[in-house]
Amino acid sequence: MMRKNVRNLVLFICAAVLGLTLIALAGCSSSSTDVDRVSDTKKTDYSGYWNDTDVRLVAKDIIKDFNNSKAIKKWPKTHGKEVPVVIIGSYKNASDEHIDTRILTDYLQAELLEDENVKFVSQKEDRAEVREEREDQQVNARAETRARMYSETGADYMMQGSIRTIVESTDDGKKTARTYYVVTELIDIETNEILWKNDNHEIKKIIKRKSKRR
Repeated sequence: MMRKNVRNLVLFICAAVLGLTLIALAGCSSSSTDVDRVSDTKKTDYSGYWNDTDVRLVAKDIIKDFNNSKAIKKWPKTHGKEVPVVIIGSYKNASDEHIDTRILTDYLQAELLEDENVKFVSQKEDRAEVREEREDQQVNARAETRARMYSETGADYMMQGSIRTIVESTDDGKKTARTYYVVTELIDIETNEILWKNDNHEIKKIIKRKSKRR
């Protein structure tokens, strides 16, 4: 009798679990997700944190200031060659959130290359792969097609910077002000002189949080 009761209990539990699983699957299958494609210039700011709009706004200011700087405008007269060669150094994220600073530096590099006021050599983390390929060519490629060793272009300047935040909130936490300070410097690699500096603090956001309904 006891065995029968135990067996019935097990069957009941299995049936209950199966029923709950089917209900969950039905709920999943009935849900839907809508995705809207928008222009890459459309401003979207749902969290108040650093986003693609901030990248564009900051980069636009940095590029304009950089191209008008004395270090760039005086270069042809003082150095006897068309444009300086620049390498992107570290761009530190010293903010209170995760920010992929490579997105900003890649954007800056792409836009500045189009302006043709500077040339760039590859960044430190990218060079190893190129050097490995060049070394491999010395062994495996035809002599007339090999890239020469020890022929890299040395950079004249290094561009580096940082992103920091100042965050202020009301006592009840319903309002938060976030200000982003983006500093970019151009440094002479030979002398360590800072030739140009841009301090952008135009990105300031007020985030209002509504209390959740109970």
